[in-house]
Amino acid sequence: MTDVVTTRRRDVTRQRLRDAAAEVFAEVGLDGASVEAICERAGFTRGAFYSNFETKEELFLELAGIVARERVAAVQARIAELEQQGVFTEAHVDALSIIQSALDVADEDRLGILLMSEIRIHALRNPKLAAAYLAQDEEMVRGVAQIIDDVARGGALAFRVSSEEAARLMMTVWEGASVRAAMAGLDYQDMCRRSNEELARVAQLILEPR
Repeated sequence: MTDVVTTRRRDVTRQRLRDAAAEVFAEVGLDGASVEAICERAGFTRGAFYSNFETKEELFLELAGIVARERVAAVQARIAELEQQGVFTEAHVDALSIIQSALDVADEDRLGILLMSEIRIHALRNPKLAAAYLAQDEEMVRGVAQIIDDVARGGALAFRVSSEEAARLMMTVWEGASVRAAMAGLDYQDMCRRSNEELARVAQLILEPR
């Protein structure tokens, strides 16, 4: 019982540190953030931080991974819902509408965009971060490729490229659209709409009705 309580407390501590770090990173970036600022925001001491994370970069990378995995999971759940509704087996399939419907749950907020942009910039300069970032990127590709395979499995749609190639292309477009929307100062809803619309148009180019 003691081990369970200890594990639960550790999980709560890590989550509070992640939440606090997400706010601090979004406000001042990775370079501007300090362990002290993160601890103060979370209400912990430096000891609590270093008993859970070796560096702020490790914490930042973990946050970026959570953002990516949650996005994939949300889209996968939406795809499963559409599949149960029989959308993919209809005689006349509107690829653009399907992709837009699937991506409606994949909303990107400014925090997520900042986290991913920050970690990408620092990964260019830090080999250790680069290796971890590329590993997470591959995880994201596999997740999106699985979504594409799920869409194609219904039989109503076929892709002009492999699922992995399609996943990489769609990720590149999504990242660019999201960053441009954030730079343009769009609000949350407009940011989501623009990135989803660009993704949907790319999907239409690589999809063909069977």
